[in-house]
Amino acid sequence: MNKWMACLLIALFLSNALTAQKEILPGAYQTKQYFPMLMHQRVGLFTNQTAIVGGNHLIDTLIKAGIQIRKIFTPEHGLRGTADAGEKVSDEIDTKTGIKIVSLYGKKNAPDSVDLTDIDILLFDVQDVGTRFYTYINSLQYFMEAALAFGKPLIVLDRPNPNGHYIDGPVLEKPFSSGVGKQSIPIVYGMTIGEYAKMLRGEGWMKMNPAKKIENENWVLKIVPVKNYDHRSHYVLPVAPSPNLKDMVSIQWYPTTCLIEGTVLSEGRGTTHPFAYIGHPTINLRQFSFIPMPRVGAMTSKLYGQICYGWDLTKKKPSAKIDLTLLIEIYKSFPKKDSFFLEPKLKEPTAYFFNKLAGNATLMQQLRDGASEKTIRNTWEPGLTAFKKIRKKYLLYKDFE
Repeated sequence: MNKWMACLLIALFLSNALTAQKEILPGAYQTKQYFPMLMHQRVGLFTNQTAIVGGNHLIDTLIKAGIQIRKIFTPEHGLRGTADAGEKVSDEIDTKTGIKIVSLYGKKNAPDSVDLTDIDILLFDVQDVGTRFYTYINSLQYFMEAALAFGKPLIVLDRPNPNGHYIDGPVLEKPFSSGVGKQSIPIVYGMTIGEYAKMLRGEGWMKMNPAKKIENENWVLKIVPVKNYDHRSHYVLPVAPSPNLKDMVSIQWYPTTCLIEGTVLSEGRGTTHPFAYIGHPTINLRQFSFIPMPRVGAMTSKLYGQICYGWDLTKKKPSAKIDLTLLIEIYKSFPKKDSFFLEPKLKEPTAYFFNKLAGNATLMQQLRDGASEKTIRNTWEPGLTAFKKIRKKYLLYKDFE
């Protein structure tokens, strides 16, 4: 072997070794940090299809290790991630393992005393996408509150945030708190689900019994961190977190285009690219069209069976901010401005779904008034500055700034 070949092989070896060292490994992979806490305990696991460890689901990983899972709790879209957005999911028995599955997105949103009677410790592992209106952070809060109320230790297995490399959007105003946004955080808050759990507790945003101060302070919340991750990382999800966020294009556009759910336009549900196809039959843009149709995870939505004209965002690179230029363009392109936003029965500002998603009534009015991107962003800045100061206290990973 000549010296050139030897050097090339060494370079390849070092490159591969460096790549392996930098592989991002979610908290579930750090089994030495949480397996000892679960052994000989009756475990209640909150999870869905995203809890992958290597090529296996966390459920199989735990069972193989001899850990006793008594119940599986599930968020919106169910254990397998196939239920429609907002669809209520019923309890069932997992056919593979025989374990009882308790839906926390149906008749109730948190475990009750009966659910936790035979549980010693709780475990949470769900992939989030880092936007306020994605319901998994609400589920996390309800689960934390139940764990605290019934004195059950909780382990959160952290996962990377695919939108964790920036912060943007209006901070939610309390009157607009709803199922698509509970806390006063921006649309894009730049935290992993483990960091957010720390903030919920540290800021006192969880529901707590003030008469149990000592119990509240002694309650065990353990975050198992992600390895080789920081807020400059651009993490590609190995599993779709929900049926209408099928790929990274949709996930990266979601912070912007989920706001379209509050309008009469199609946000692409029922297509191959939800949240990346945006359109309406009356828009006079004929370069691109699509027809939304029922499919698994999107059996019902707006404008099914109708030709919609508009925007193919798979052809446009999303930037690390909410694309206000696009939102303004979409609003200006719609011919009937008075019917752009979905109208609630009760015409109160807090009843408009667009306002619930935005977290205020200001953005809707700004779009109607023809405000510029700069003007809109200036109104966001004080809230974002205040939030960033709070956020810094709870970061587990190196920040992007």
